[in-house]
Amino acid sequence: MATLGNSMKTTIHSREPAVSKRGVQRMFSRVAQWSLAIAWLGSGVADAAEKLPDVVKVASAPGRKWHNKPTRTLADLPPIPADPEGSRFGGLPVKFGQGTGYFRVVNPEGRWWLVDPEGYLFIHRGVTSVNETRTKAANESLLRDFGSVEKWAEATGGMLKDHGFNGLGSWCDIETLEPASKGLVYTQLRPFMSSYARERKRTHRLPGHTGYEGDCPLIFDLGFAEFCDRTARDLAENKDDPWLLGYFTDNELPWSLEMLERYLSLPKTEPGYLAALKWLQERHGPDAGIAEIKERDKGEFVGFAADTYFATVTKAIRKYDPNHLILGSRFHGRALSIPELFEAAGRHVDVVSVNYYHAWTPDAERMDSWSEGAGRPVLVSEWYAKAEDSKMGNKGGVGWLVKTQADRAAFYQNYTLGLLESQRCVGWHWFRYSDNDPGQKGVDASNRDSNKGIVTSHYKPYRTLLDAMKEINVRTYGIVRHFDNPKRSRGGLNKTSSSNR
Repeated sequence: MATLGNSMKTTIHSREPAVSKRGVQRMFSRVAQWSLAIAWLGSGVADAAEKLPDVVKVASAPGRKWHNKPTRTLADLPPIPADPEGSRFGGLPVKFGQGTGYFRVVNPEGRWWLVDPEGYLFIHRGVTSVNETRTKAANESLLRDFGSVEKWAEATGGMLKDHGFNGLGSWCDIETLEPASKGLVYTQLRPFMSSYARERKRTHRLPGHTGYEGDCPLIFDLGFAEFCDRTARDLAENKDDPWLLGYFTDNELPWSLEMLERYLSLPKTEPGYLAALKWLQERHGPDAGIAEIKERDKGEFVGFAADTYFATVTKAIRKYDPNHLILGSRFHGRALSIPELFEAAGRHVDVVSVNYYHAWTPDAERMDSWSEGAGRPVLVSEWYAKAEDSKMGNKGGVGWLVKTQADRAAFYQNYTLGLLESQRCVGWHWFRYSDNDPGQKGVDASNRDSNKGIVTSHYKPYRTLLDAMKEINVRTYGIVRHFDNPKRSRGGLNKTSSSNR
């Protein structure tokens, strides 16, 4: 790859000629996975569209105004062949020195990469929430179509691999899926703050994430560090697992420019109030209060709070598992516009994770600001679109609303092409594996009756979407080479007559 200079040696991975008994067993297991996946996909939900659209009608929610969005797909690039085989972890066909046995991040000549345990360049292409649907009707579908939960797990692993996914995002049933046996690199979400606040009975449910009293996470509580240490001890069980990418430390904490005022509005005995008051008075004198807050104080206090939080959780993780990556706390919403937050996180995490919604095409300048501010690569830990032709209500969640499954497919290609072009992104996790089941009780408002999945809530695959996902996933390295060609201008929606289909 021209832009990486001489620092890497291109290597096409080949299998050893001798195959062990264990290797034969693994080979037959993979064949069984693929056979199940092929049979399963044959009964999926097909869309009549033969070509992905280059303009898609998009709305932010049901009942909202529709807008036309220019949409770039793989057909708009010169023909790009599928990538040669890389490592057993799903790494790309290029090595970056020797493997360390675990994942790491590198930034040769301005492009960020993950490097897998064998030393191959790696982009984590995952799906979140790969679990059984917990309703009676869905369970009956699972048993009818697969025969058992174990066979469902085999077929699901095969289906993901067959469509170019190499990993699992948050909230997956790791115990049942056994990702290492299926060649899938997995992540763990360790909700340190939400678990601590729940233990203190200081939380409430909000759509999609945990709420805190006064929107003030208990970052400054004297007991938080001890709680993190105590609950991180079981991470020692993971420290030697090469299939673990790393840890998310929480989900969508309420970082905002109002944090300083909120902490100063807490009861005067609260540790959060005392920490905020001390911080403010060190800047503006011993009598300073809310009235003395300056505009620059708002962002800088967020940075102070984030530095305290990430220092605490990182110390606990590193104590028991020094080998795996720390993937951040999945920033979202207004948090994505606070530079001080990214700067603070970058001092402690290996990768900055963002739940990046409300963008049809990723904003290159915004991706640059996140990565450059943190000095770290970006992983998009949530994004999706839902379609009207699913006949679902689609009122839950903040993903885009489109008309058809072909539109969802076009969105996947448009969005991932933007991520790969940015040079900042080292992976993405589609939210989620299955649609929300309208019959499922007790779920929050963001997860009701919406078409988010790559399969229905009764396990029928969306074939048009999956086929479009595969087209991108299996060409990741080739697409990067195309975008990194110095003769090509960055960005844009240049159309060509060539097709990859």
